[in-house]
Amino acid sequence: MKTEDLIALMAKDAKSVKPLGPAFSGWLALGAAASALLLIATIGLRPDLAAMIATPRVAFKIALTLLLAFSAILLARRIGEPGASLRPAFTLIGIAGLALVGGVVAELAALPRQNWMTSLIGRNSNYCLIAIPTLSLMPLAGLMLALRRGAPGHPALAGAGAGLAAGAAAAAIYAWHCPDDSPLFVACWYMLSILTVTLAGSLIGARALRW
Repeated sequence: MKTEDLIALMAKDAKSVKPLGPAFSGWLALGAAASALLLIATIGLRPDLAAMIATPRVAFKIALTLLLAFSAILLARRIGEPGASLRPAFTLIGIAGLALVGGVVAELAALPRQNWMTSLIGRNSNYCLIAIPTLSLMPLAGLMLALRRGAPGHPALAGAGAGLAAGAAAAAIYAWHCPDDSPLFVACWYMLSILTVTLAGSLIGARALRW
């Protein structure tokens, strides 16, 4: 292949890559809204939310999941844009991780040792493992459609980023229903659910985002 032909082919490919921003935001908003409506229409918000939202553990759980969702969404978007720095997203994810560790340490210090396992298991651990991946399906589908417009250099990594973002967004939505407020519970079951969606996103992205 001549050099001129190679340059022309690369230019053609570059023109086929559409701006990621509007599509990413649009599909993500649509998927998150659909998941929120699904939550409200099925299991609903927790009945005592108005009274409990100002308590430290509930406020911490909601703030943490929102921060993690924002960080993961930023990471997914930057992975889909070749050349974009991932450092800001990883910094925010690191902050969320440190906050969770701090919450767990504070919980362990406040609770008697015999109550640790009760707080860890909670009342709805199995339900959490089903609810968060289910609520992540629509955001994940939206993010995959958006990332296909970009040019991710590593499809599996981009898929994992989409899975992390969708799982974290679903966790942030589910937190408004979940009656288990212990940071121990969040660190175990929320993170395990998000990890499951991240792995699924990586497997899907390896095929769906290849270009």
